[in-house]
Amino acid sequence: MSKIVLSHIDKFYGSNHVLKDLNLTIEDGDFMTLLGPSGCGKTTTLRVVSGLERPQNGIMTIDGEEMINAENAYYADPSKRGLNLVFQSYALWPHMTVRQNIEFGLKIQKLPKEETERRVKESLEMMRIGQYIDRYPNELSGGQQQRVAIARAVASNPKLLLLDEPLSNLDARLRIDMRSELQRLHRTLGTTIIYVTHDQTEALTMSTKIALFRAGELSQVATPMELYMNPANLEAADFIGNPRINLIEGKATYEGGKLHVKTELKNYVFDKEDMTDQEIPNGEFDVVVALRPEQIQIVDSTTKDAIPVKVYANQPAGSETLVSLQAGSSDFIAKCIGLRYFDNDATVHIYVDPKKINVYDAKSQNLIKRASLEDLEIR
Repeated sequence: MSKIVLSHIDKFYGSNHVLKDLNLTIEDGDFMTLLGPSGCGKTTTLRVVSGLERPQNGIMTIDGEEMINAENAYYADPSKRGLNLVFQSYALWPHMTVRQNIEFGLKIQKLPKEETERRVKESLEMMRIGQYIDRYPNELSGGQQQRVAIARAVASNPKLLLLDEPLSNLDARLRIDMRSELQRLHRTLGTTIIYVTHDQTEALTMSTKIALFRAGELSQVATPMELYMNPANLEAADFIGNPRINLIEGKATYEGGKLHVKTELKNYVFDKEDMTDQEIPNGEFDVVVALRPEQIQIVDSTTKDAIPVKVYANQPAGSETLVSLQAGSSDFIAKCIGLRYFDNDATVHIYVDPKKINVYDAKSQNLIKRASLEDLEIR
């Protein structure tokens, strides 16, 4: 296993400041996903860790040993970093069989023949493609080729495995299968993994930690559950989730250790223990209340604290139904499991658990009231 520490990393391409004073720690055995839109710096970070790019400023250590010290112009050779890299393209030798593709790197390490054979078979069995050992890449599907590429990377027993959008070339069904395989692979090997993607589903389903990037800077580093339930700022909240999070404008005051929030949906009072350590403005200030669509329940009118709202549109989609709702000038979406149908302009009632609400200061855009994770069931 391997611990990586990036400290004050700056990377420029000409005048383009791609990584801006980046500080990130990846613990031993983490499955750390670097997540964000195109151009945010996540792939550049991976390339800095791998040694394919040299930053202009900063220090990087692996297990306490310096691999980068830009001030001293020291950059350890990639071969000294104990890592392996899997690209978006499979990068398999077309004239070699699966066995020969995996053996290639092991032969460079000058491993004994018996050890090489054992590692080839174990890595293929781990990726469940042992039956294709003597086939050529052009005889395999895209998903099978990507499994071979990952098996080749794993066979050398790297202490650090880097994956740069390895599933983006696969269709939706294969991506689901490969997410399962990568998750099992991480649990089996315990290897530290750094994974780059712009797909939030991949990040949320596989990672132990997610580093969310925004224009070359870290927006938030957290577990998938914490990132989903408590995004640190409005940009993170709007990026994470499908359907996207509902954002409702409101006014707030902080009095007597309690946050009083007024919206067109409902007025709320939150206790001090629900608050973050962000500074609260004096007097009345603008806020944004954030609600996940699945946290809005359509209930009977007799339900305690039920809120009457109007149906704007109904979107049944098989396993779920998205219902567009209105309260005054505020529009928002509820997600119901299964097929439901509501007439347009009909009045329905909803319930929102106050514990699940996020509140953001509209000016700073930072989270000031957290959602509770206490009653979430984790097995």
